[in-house]
Amino acid sequence: MSDTQTTGWAGWGVFAAIVLIIAGAIDAIYGFIAVFLPSSSYFVLGEGGLVLFDVQGWGWWHVIIGAALILVGLALFTGATWARVTAIVLVAINGVSHVFLLPAQPWWSLLVLTLDILVIYALTVHGREFEASRR
Repeated sequence: MSDTQTTGWAGWGVFAAIVLIIAGAIDAIYGFIAVFLPSSSYFVLGEGGLVLFDVQGWGWWHVIIGAALILVGLALFTGATWARVTAIVLVAINGVSHVFLLPAQPWWSLLVLTLDILVIYALTVHGREFEASRR
């Protein structure tokens, strides 16, 4: 039996899970686009911005992180502690990877970073309450 009271704030956990699934799907789509681009050794984003020397490597990174975000987002609905901890780590890694894209896609990167921060907030501040609501 848990001594944690559940309130309406437990809904933040559901929000975090849904955002993880959507962000993971978008990352995977971006990754697949990069993987299936005509083979080239480099790709330039923006004027004098980011130069990616291995587009397919970048694409596979986003496919993998996207799939992991989707799986952990689905696992969050069970209320498992391991899913919450793994989600926080993966969202932090996703945020760092989007910091590197700031020069190339500033608005998209800022949007993703904002959502990542909200997910980390939801899972750290209201995570125990969310877990208690799932049991």
